[in-house]
This record gives sequence, structure tokens and C-alpha cells, in this order.
Amino acid sequence: SLHQLAGTEAGSDDDGEPDPFDDINFSEEAQAGDGDGESDGQAKAREVCIDFAPMPTLFHRANDPLILIRELKALGELRIKVNSSDLPPLEDMEADGSYLAWQFTLTTSADTSDIREVFEFVVDDCRLDIQEGGIQEEPNEAEPAKDDAPKAKADAEIADTASAPPASDSPDSKAKAAPDKKPPVSIRVDLERIDRLVNMVGELVITQAMLSEQVGQLAAKEQSSLLHGVETLALQMRELQESVMSIRAQPVKSVFSRMARLVRELSCSLDKEAKLVVNGETTEVDKTVIEELSDPLTHMIRNSMDHGLETPAERETAGKPREGTILLSAEHRNGKIVISVSDDGRGINREKVLKKAVEKGLVSADARPPDDEIDNLILLPGFSTADQISNVSGRGVGMDVVVKKIHNMGGRIGISSVPGKSSKFNLTLPLTLAVLDGMIIRVGSEFYIIPITAIVETQRPNRDALHQLAGGGDVLSMRGGFIKIVRLARLFGIDRTTARSEDQLVVVVETGSSGPIGLVVDELVGQQQVVIKSLEANYRRVRGVAGATILGNGMVALILDVDGIHTMSQSDAGSVVEARPIEAVEMIQ
Repeated sequence: SLHQLAGTEAGSDDDGEPDPFDDINFSEEAQAGDGDGESDGQAKAREVCIDFAPMPTLFHRANDPLILIRELKALGELRIKVNSSDLPPLEDMEADGSYLAWQFTLTTSADTSDIREVFEFVVDDCRLDIQEGGIQEEPNEAEPAKDDAPKAKADAEIADTASAPPASDSPDSKAKAAPDKKPPVSIRVDLERIDRLVNMVGELVITQAMLSEQVGQLAAKEQSSLLHGVETLALQMRELQESVMSIRAQPVKSVFSRMARLVRELSCSLDKEAKLVVNGETTEVDKTVIEELSDPLTHMIRNSMDHGLETPAERETAGKPREGTILLSAEHRNGKIVISVSDDGRGINREKVLKKAVEKGLVSADARPPDDEIDNLILLPGFSTADQISNVSGRGVGMDVVVKKIHNMGGRIGISSVPGKSSKFNLTLPLTLAVLDGMIIRVGSEFYIIPITAIVETQRPNRDALHQLAGGGDVLSMRGGFIKIVRLARLFGIDRTTARSEDQLVVVVETGSSGPIGLVVDELVGQQQVVIKSLEANYRRVRGVAGATILGNGMVALILDVDGIHTMSQSDAGSVVEARPIEAVEMIQ
């Protein structure tokens, strides 16, 4: 809270007004409760005065001044004065405003460059002045007066938050502990340089795969040292690509933190009570993905607040708490990023949606589409079930924006709803500009890649384990249950007339929300690290395909989207889809 950061509490002064400059002592002696003087090591250290005033953009980027205070504390003895003179009355505060400023006096032997590194990532979002010399202040008393009890309590909160781990009881050891700690050294690098580095690592991975394949064809006895060198190179390349890819990764907290204010504003404008619960905000995704997530999440939360959650009176009538809950979560699943927005509201009114679709001519009057198709109607451009046009809904702009954004990122959106109970929207985003571990499979004369993270197991089933359904399609009996079988040759229109059915393998893969399915393939070629190339950017969008890669032999192979394949297998229109790397080879290379 603002008072926690400022080290003040309302009514801390006799006249009831907060002191604009509360004096907070961060010395080791003050925290330990003793009044020992400075040690010889600290007496030789110089004092540095730091004026720090954050701007609102600092908080928009999910930075926290308390983290900076902890890093400064690690450099030596720290004393703080907080300037709260710009702090307005509570009713006039903006949720994303910045009203506090700090003056730090740091007694340290660290270089000025080490101090500036603490503010490395916020230097553009604050007013910062670092000078030699400290803050003039009155000596601290050993015991706070009775009237100063609120202030002493606030001092203790800040000290507990920013203090280092307990040191030994020796005054000398406590004096030497702080200067020995060094904050992480960091630099600012232009994103374009990182992109070039990522692309170069991707090319190195492809080259390493080519070398491994060529060396593997040599006689092992004659070229044992060469084979050992290539294996060592493969391990080093894996470490290199993991390190480089982690540079671009950032937690989704920077986007998720903006949604809390949106929920509060919509609660006031819609006269609804709602809270936002966030899970997985430390999940890391590519920086380019984070920059594109703000608009889709905003539209989905507006949709949940307006169409999903009921009014407090309606919720009480339905036996629900007056306050609704919106859950925003992120997780890594099967080598992809899955971001979910769900609510415990009324769910999708499918009867109302279908009626509106018939009025707009999107569905024939006598049609009876399944529930999932009705749910997907709300994603169509210009579709809205709002009875009145407002600033929140009814303007024909909303979920279609989400679909466009997600498709542009190579992802997809899924909807699930339980009438009267809940609605859930899943955004599934593929890994972009990444290197992944994949299993190379052969179907007929074509080669594909299945992400290793999606594979559950492989088996060569007996004829008795395969069963054909009356309505079409096959299932595999496995450990007392049944899973759906998808024949990739049939789905992709691949000629495999010369193949024998008894040679077929079933690769069991896990889909996002429908459980495991079995993909029928002809051969497992082997595991390999592959570089994801965007198929849509270099060729065109192909259903059931997440991207493409170049194999060690120079051939292009498509990376399968197992969730997309499952969706295609359920659609009659998608029974045969051309998904072979023919025209795309030159475009990708």
C-alpha cells in the first residue's frame, strides 16, 4: 500500500495530518534493536544521497520500489526519508498514480556504477539524482515516545520488508555483512539485437543437426573421436539455445497487473460486485507475445463482466455469493502457452445466441447446431447479444478482435460454458522463435514433427484393440478405456497404398481439453531439436500445423498442432486437408 511504502499511517501526527517527510532508519543496529556505533569498516565508507521519484509508467511496467529498496540495502547501511507532500486525499487518488518520492542516504563502499545498476531498468520511468553526501537529520532516540508509536510501527514494517537475512550476533560481522552483498549486474540491450541472436542460434541448431546426421553415417570405429565431438557440440548447443531463449522470456505479470483496475472500473460502471483472482502470473512467455496480449485480455474480461457475471441481486437469488469471481490464469501446456479467463456467472445463454444468429442470417431457422458451435457464434465479427448499446458492449466490437489478434499470433481460442454456472475462454499460443524437442514421424512419404511435450506414449496395437464406431471413426482400447484414433494419412490426403496396416504405430498425444487421442503413423524416425519457423509468415496458414522446420537432411517438415488436428478430425469439412511441404519449401528456406 501507499502507506506501507511511505512508512506513514493516517493520524501519525498530533494534528491528524501525515508527516510529509517521515524519517526511517535502515541501519543494522536499528533493526537489531541495539545502539552500537558504526564499525571501523563502515566508518571508512562514504555517504551517497539518492533522490528517487517514480513516474506512473514505472508501475505500469510492473516494477516495485520495494525491490529497489532491498537492492540498495544490500549495498550498505540505508536511511530513508519519504516525501508524501503530493499525496492527495484518498477519494482523489488514481489507481495507477504515483504520489510518493524518496530520499535515500546510503553508507557504502560500493562504486557509483553499482548504485546506478540498481535503477537500471527503471531509469526511464523515474526522476533520479545520485550525489555524494547524506541527508541532514536529527539523532534517533533509543526508545520512541508514546506519541510516536504509529510512526515506529510503520518503521518496523518497512524494515522487515527490506531487511537482509539475519546475521550473526557479532557487531563486526553485522557491519561487514552488508557491503559483501552485490546485486545482480544487468545491462539494457536493444530488442532487435536479441532477435538477431535468436535467429542465429536457430541457424546453428539446424547446422548442428545436419552435421550430426552426416557424421552418423560414418563408421563408428574409424571416427569415434569425431562422433564424440559432435555429441558434445549437441549438448553445448542445447545449453546455448536455452540461455538465449530465456533472455526474451518475461513473466505475464506485467499484463495481468493491469486487469485489476479494469475489473474495479467495470464493477462501478455496471453496478456489479466482482474480484479478480490471478494464477500463474510468473509464467514466462516471449516478449512479443506479452505486447500483443493486452487487447485480447481486455475484451475477454469486459465480456465476462458484462455478459457473464450477474448483478448482486441475481446472484443471491441463484444461491451464489453477491461478489462474482473472474479467474485469470497462465500456464505452460504441451509446449504452448495457455491463458484462461473464466467466471462463475450465468454462462452462455445458448438460446439467446442462436436466436440472434438466426436474426442476422448466420444460421438457418431450422438448424440445430451442437452446443460448441453455438458458443463459437459469439466470436463472429459484429455479433453481440447486448440488449442496449453502452460503453461496455453492444457496439459490435469485442470478441472478434480477440480472434483476430490470437490468429495473428498463430494461436486459437476455445470456449467452454456451463449454463447458470460458469464460462471459460482459453487462449492457446504456440511457441514462436523457439527451439523445441520434437519426434520426427513418417506418414507415407511425408515427414512431420510432434512436440515431445505432447507425446504420452507410443504403441503398436493389435487388431482386437481397434474398434470402428457406427457413426464413423475409430477408437483404440487402452487399459480399460477408449481413445479416439486419427489417421493422419486420411486427414492430410497422403497416398500410402503400399504400406501395410500391421506396420502402423499409434502415437498417443495429450490435447488441451479433450484428453488423449491416438495419431496413426507409419514410422518413428527419431528425436531431434528443431527450430520453429512461422509457416503463416512465409507461406500461408495451414490447419493442424503449428509451424515448420528444416531437418538435418535439408528437408522441410511441418510441426503438428495436436489440438488443431483433434478439432479437424471432428469436422466433416476438414476430413481431407492438404498439409504437405511442397510449395512451402523454398519460401521457408
